[in-house]
Amino acid sequence: NLAGYYIHIEPGKSFIGGGLYMPMADALKKVRQEIDYNLDEFKSIVEGTMFKKFYTDGLEMKEFSLVGAPKGYDKNQAGIEYLKLKSFVATKALTDKDITSETLLKTITKAFETLMPMVKFLNRAIDID
Repeated sequence: NLAGYYIHIEPGKSFIGGGLYMPMADALKKVRQEIDYNLDEFKSIVEGTMFKKFYTDGLEMKEFSLVGAPKGYDKNQAGIEYLKLKSFVATKALTDKDITSETLLKTITKAFETLMPMVKFLNRAIDID
C-alpha cells in the first residue's frame, strides 16, 4: 500500500487529508529507515510552516504509536517520536458549511498541495528495494 490523499464526507464528520495509514510491516520498516536516514528532510516537511498552518494537529495517529523505540532504534535518538509511529496521517476537519462552500475546491487543492511533499517522501521510502 502507498501513501495517498483522502476526503471523507459525512454530515458533521467531514475531513480531508491523507498519508499512510497502518502500512504492512515491510513498508513501515522502509518508512522508518527513510525517516532515520533523512530526518532533516522529513522534519522540514511535517514541521514546516505551511504544513503546520493547514494541518494544525500535525501528524496524527499518536494512539497507534509504539510506547518504546522500534526494534533496531535507540529510545534517545533524534526523531524517535516519528520512528515510533505506525501511521503517518494528517487531516483537517471540514464543517458542513465548508462542504457546500464555493471555496471547497480551493480548500481541497490547498490540502493536497500541502500534503504532497509528505506523500512523496513516504512513497519514495516504500518504493526503495
